[in-house]
Amino acid sequence: MSVLVPGRLGGALKAAAVVLGATLLVGGCGADEEPDAKPTSAESANPSKNAEGPSESPDDSSPMASVKSNGIEMVVVSALREEGGFVTISGRVTNNTSGRWIGAEWIGDERELEGNGGSLAGASLMDGDGKKRYMILRDTEGRCLCTKFQGGVARGSTVEWFAQFPAPPTGTDKVQLQVPTMPPATIQISEG
Repeated sequence: MSVLVPGRLGGALKAAAVVLGATLLVGGCGADEEPDAKPTSAESANPSKNAEGPSESPDDSSPMASVKSNGIEMVVVSALREEGGFVTISGRVTNNTSGRWIGAEWIGDERELEGNGGSLAGASLMDGDGKKRYMILRDTEGRCLCTKFQGGVARGSTVEWFAQFPAPPTGTDKVQLQVPTMPPATIQISEG
């Protein structure tokens, strides 16, 4: 027996079913992990946590790259190849400008990503050897799987960030992280 639901309610129910299905699919990928394991992509991509980034703090002891431009400093502390064919990159961004920084210049040019506001939606990975660019991952609603700087970053403040990309082929472990207005940062991908 089928039930017809008219109008907006039907569309909303279909969208909820798609999101629930995707959540269950992604959540099931980490079922064999230890309780102390790093967060899964579903946990990292949780929109309510996007301002804070992944639940574990990036390792402050040895940043792999640091770039500066226009009073903003971006530090990369981790680039991890994960099961499922994606790379999670994380770090910190510090606002050394004279006011609040909202990250609008990092948003990117793709129409699908326009609704992300100040975020890392415009970031990409460049594999120079393979001559291929990997764009930020996004969900079915066009939200990037990355930090959104909701409310901006206050002058003198530092916040953590993360971004997820399709993984380059196994064996490709050195890539450039490219973020609009920032110099490229050469990073080393670790196996997860």
